[in-house]
Amino acid sequence: MMTSKRGPFMTVSIRLDPQTEQRLDNLATQTGRAKSYYLRELIEKGLDDLEDFYLADATMERVRKGQESVVDSAEVRRSLGLDN
Repeated sequence: MMTSKRGPFMTVSIRLDPQTEQRLDNLATQTGRAKSYYLRELIEKGLDDLEDFYLADATMERVRKGQESVVDSAEVRRSLGLDN
């Protein structure tokens, strides 16, 4: 793990297909930013979406198996006093 002014960083190695690598190279060249900048952006922004999807999917699986309780919207409204 590397450290910098912004904190510790983990070094990661990935394999890209040639077309994706070329697109990344072109973007970095045309904008003057490092390829690592764009890879970091993709991971940080994409991780939110992946967490939302996979955690929701896992929750739905627990609901299907009866391992997670479900409350309907009418009960939520009543419990919050919104039906008055």
